[in-house]
Amino acid sequence: MGGAISGRTPVPAHIPPELVRDFDFFAPPGADEDVHLAWKQVQDEGPEVFWTPRNGGHWIATRAEDIREVQFNFERFSQRVLTLPADAYEQTLLPINVDPPVHGPYRKLIMPAFLPRAIDQLDSAIRQAAAELVDELAPRGECEFVEDFARKMPISVFLKIVDLPYDDRPFLLGIVDRMREPDPDAGRRGMAEVVAYLGKWVEERRARPGDDIISTVVHGEIDGRPITDHEIFQLLTVILLGGLDTVTSLLGFICRFLAMSPAHRHLLVAHPELRRNAVEELIRRHGVVATARYITEDFVSRGVQFRAGDIIQIPNCLYGLDERLNPDPLTVDFERESIQHGVFGNGPHTCPGAVLTRRELTAFLEFWLEKIPDFEIRPGSRPKMYSAGVNGVSRLELVWTPPGPA
Repeated sequence: MGGAISGRTPVPAHIPPELVRDFDFFAPPGADEDVHLAWKQVQDEGPEVFWTPRNGGHWIATRAEDIREVQFNFERFSQRVLTLPADAYEQTLLPINVDPPVHGPYRKLIMPAFLPRAIDQLDSAIRQAAAELVDELAPRGECEFVEDFARKMPISVFLKIVDLPYDDRPFLLGIVDRMREPDPDAGRRGMAEVVAYLGKWVEERRARPGDDIISTVVHGEIDGRPITDHEIFQLLTVILLGGLDTVTSLLGFICRFLAMSPAHRHLLVAHPELRRNAVEELIRRHGVVATARYITEDFVSRGVQFRAGDIIQIPNCLYGLDERLNPDPLTVDFERESIQHGVFGNGPHTCPGAVLTRRELTAFLEFWLEKIPDFEIRPGSRPKMYSAGVNGVSRLELVWTPPGPA
């Protein structure tokens, strides 16, 4: 081993000293003010790939070209380690912690529930969830957006997909909060709570299957054999977490941006035909996920030695913010002709929920801007953001003039 930065993981001997940065992705300077600008500063001022002794020690790739390579090249960059710190909780969530060809049968089992034709059948439920929340909030003239909308809408849709009681919403959101914490023990407790919660529903659907995705998984087959209980809980945990945290985060960032940009709000109100492109552009500008990969073999890239067993993090927000890919990347342009981002990943592990996420964001824009076209951040308040494996907004206070009587 080589030298060490005080209080941090020792720097391995193969890491060039000039590529070492004491950087904690849970606390980039300025992240509480603007998490994307904080990460953009890392991209602009640091090496394209660097190593940090924080959170167990790992590489960070900051450019779209490298992030894309890591996403596609699963043979060299395995998803057996996806979260940091690497020991936060059990690293065997299916199908996201296994690579092809093993992951294929698991993805095939759940993918039909997230194809466009399946989401089309959910469209009325998605639109209803957005419309009801907006109708409830509009007369108030104020809200804390994260708690009052961003956390409620995705779970309303998710509970419809899995056919679980709406009254379970607060409990499930509490689990998501605990699993977001950097404390590994909190992550493990959250995972245990998920398994305990799902247990009764697995047994219920085993006895009385329905048309929901829990029933599909419980009665599924993997390579021609019945799925095991362990595999069931792994798959359902991924569906639960993926269906809530990411959409909530995107809603928070997008609403914050619109609250600060009347011009963009007014453009969407005047030209609803831009809504689809606007969703893609807002996703690009506000990427949320920073996953990791396990390097499976020794190799040299650009003169830098990487070793089998190293961990590399790929902040997907930096993919869309790379000016080499998207000119003037910090500017949101609803008429941008070529929108390139890696928010949903690339390659065999591309997020199954991408279609659903886009549909939820579109419904938000439609119904929110119809009833609350002019809103702003509450004077004297400041949005609170955080950087983590999934970046997010923890508080966003809004005010507006309530609409008059119809």
